Amino acid sequence: MRVLGVDPGLTRCGIGVVEGVAGRPLRMLGVGVVRTPAEAEVADRLVLIERGIEQWLDEHRPEFVAVERVFSQHNVSTVMGTAQASAVAMLCAARRGLPVALHTPSEVKAAVTGSGRADKAQVGSMVTRLLRLDAPPRPADAADALALAICHIWRAPATNRLQQAVAAHRRTARPQDATARTLKGSA
Repeated sequence: MRVLGVDPGLTRCGIGVVEGVAGRPLRMLGVGVVRTPAEAEVADRLVLIERGIEQWLDEHRPEFVAVERVFSQHNVSTVMGTAQASAVAMLCAARRGLPVALHTPSEVKAAVTGSGRADKAQVGSMVTRLLRLDAPPRPADAADALALAICHIWRAPATNRLQQAVAAHRRTARPQDATARTLKGSA
């Protein structure tokens, strides 16, 4: 499985590509940051992010895209830029028919370090160890993007099994059961 991880940001958008399967050693194929100038208009910055992500998609041909789920912060302008960069990454993936997975920061930290409250240094250290790198990727946005890809590789098999089980249950649910639930819910 080849996953492009995206740590969205308007100034620095971390990008990392990891290949492997759960339970086996993983391999980093690339890591970097798409940067935009803070003085540029937001629309122009989003175009630069889109171009950068498209280049990574063209070069590495991932099968999945894992994006950090935007969560509420105290600074609304920061969260807006992050959400906009996140949407660009999802749009680029969707345009190519690539599945997109959203992972919360605490999910990623827990998957990579064992603690959902790990700091950036701990995440960088574990990414370095897991991918057998000489040094942590810099800046931290790049390490976070790799952590997203790792998290997805490790979580995808369980998530896929759950989705398949739910789909199978829905296919085998008797029609009268659905009718009974609908009638019961409207009463």
